[in-house]
Amino acid sequence: MPATAARPIRVLQPFARIRATTNPYIAMLHAALERTPDVEPVLFSYGRALVGRYDVVHVHWPETRLGGRTPVRRALRLLLAYAFWARVRLTRTPVVRTVHNLELPSGLGRLDYAWLRLLDDATTLHVVLNETTPPTGRPSAIVLHGHYRDWFADVERADAVPGQVTYAGLVRRYKNVVGLIGAFRDAHAEDPALSLLVAGNPSGPDLEGDVRTAADGDDAIHLDLRFLDDADLVRAVTSGELVVLPYLHMHNSGTVLLALSLDRPVLVPDNEANRALAQEVGPGWVLTFEGELDGAAIRRALQAARGARAQQPDLSRREWDEAGVAHREAYREALRLRRGTATL
Repeated sequence: MPATAARPIRVLQPFARIRATTNPYIAMLHAALERTPDVEPVLFSYGRALVGRYDVVHVHWPETRLGGRTPVRRALRLLLAYAFWARVRLTRTPVVRTVHNLELPSGLGRLDYAWLRLLDDATTLHVVLNETTPPTGRPSAIVLHGHYRDWFADVERADAVPGQVTYAGLVRRYKNVVGLIGAFRDAHAEDPALSLLVAGNPSGPDLEGDVRTAADGDDAIHLDLRFLDDADLVRAVTSGELVVLPYLHMHNSGTVLLALSLDRPVLVPDNEANRALAQEVGPGWVLTFEGELDGAAIRRALQAARGARAQQPDLSRREWDEAGVAHREAYREALRLRRGTATL
């Protein structure tokens, strides 16, 4: 039965449960949708996906439907993913996809990429998280990434350590933590009062080894390379005068919003999205560097971070209740588009 004014839009979410380790963005969005009138978010299971009742499918990182610890599990998950796509195609169910990354994930198999392309072809509408996302080739709705103030409201913060710059979050190759360590060494050579904290879980042993090798022999560099719970993450972020995110590529970053939600200035690559964010939140909160991060950029950003600014960044455009309503309108638009489309 299609959604009507008398019944909420039933939206199949891409996650099976909300856990303590669930990405806070997902958890906060799900809670916001539960509070939003005329929307009924339902959790994912393959039983529900293949034979259940829902009006819209919402996906975030579709590659998470793939993979597995053994060849048999990988094959089974791939088979189920193709069956799910077939259900969506045959029932002409609209698919809404949030564009977290502009590039395809790496390291997948040929059939995995084929499924991602099929799902992309089935997508009715994209949700983009900032106003500078380039055209995606699909109708889109802008829903700004929400803040983390409420999520971390009851978590104890640390006092900022003078001279400390911090990297916190998942350690991935493209996030260029090794480059940050090299740049910090140059900054530290000019200012011995500086220190660096790198806190977060590396994606693999090879990357962890590279990070440890890069930091070896410098007592001003402190490594905490493990999964961080909320309390550890907040302590790591707030213990720094400045959060540095030296990514090689950055378009959407929840870590930027996390740092700002905890009232810490952040140094990020200079691009259109980050310049727009800097203007949105107010002077002195989002600082940028051009090209490859170097020691001079770190020292300049630290000096800027010590300057006068508002007590908190302006995150008023990023309330979660507003995001819930905006998603409801995106689901309604996807339903309208699907009704007006002859083929999937």
